[in-house]
Amino acid sequence: MPVVHSLDDLRSLMADWRKSRCSIGLVPTMGYLHEGHVSLIDRAAADNDRVVVSVFVNPTQFGAGEDLEAYPKDLPRDVALAARHGAAAVFAPAPEDMYPAGYSTYVNVEGVSAELCGRSRPIHFRGVATVCTKLFLLTGADRAYFGQKDAQQLAVIRRLVADLAIPVHIVGCPIVREADGLAKSSRNVYLTAEERAAAPILHRALEEAREKILAGERDARTIIAFLEDRISAEPLAEIDYIQAVHRDTIVPIDRLEGPILVALAVRFGKARLIDNFSLDL
Repeated sequence: MPVVHSLDDLRSLMADWRKSRCSIGLVPTMGYLHEGHVSLIDRAAADNDRVVVSVFVNPTQFGAGEDLEAYPKDLPRDVALAARHGAAAVFAPAPEDMYPAGYSTYVNVEGVSAELCGRSRPIHFRGVATVCTKLFLLTGADRAYFGQKDAQQLAVIRRLVADLAIPVHIVGCPIVREADGLAKSSRNVYLTAEERAAAPILHRALEEAREKILAGERDARTIIAFLEDRISAEPLAEIDYIQAVHRDTIVPIDRLEGPILVALAVRFGKARLIDNFSLDL
């Protein structure tokens, strides 16, 4: 399986696939693949003739003091895992190839990027939107696959594609979890043994909140207060945010109606973990 590093080589490979009339699936990742990424590759391989997995720790989506330098990396392992699950190529560019000297063009998706992670990571989604736009243009993919754990990212990408009329279908895939409910994440490796034992409180609390909504609770403030109390009872948990928003627009809501998303970000030591659930009410 080819591992492509240069933009020109990627374009050439995609052109060859197109000449063979192959449909192309793209799975954008920052590497250090886990079962969540694997589920995206599996889905892409089932839907398309060829799958390209990008492995790129994108510097433009990290703010000052974040974990860019420490972000886990293991390209040989990623390549082997992608190949076993049906990928036909891995694209692993260098930062200086994606952002050459003098680079000054960025994509900013307003509105949908403002709340949730956008509050504490103000440049994050600009970086995500920029790199994904480049990946869509470089690959000409028919479909691109994103996990629903990053629900706001999924909403940003869908808005981006709709607004710029990019001819790629965005496929959202379910959250993959550990046996105790913790959402799979490359950042889980930062957790100490004690923090790892405490972290499943996020999923348990979200499930309890979900049951309250399904039982009839419609006041968003009541649900947020419940989650704050439940998670704050864990001494190792430091809440970044807990919000209830419209799932598509990411606008905060007071009443839980329509397509809703209840999302949170919580720190356990060095690890900032996100999780969520959505409902159609």
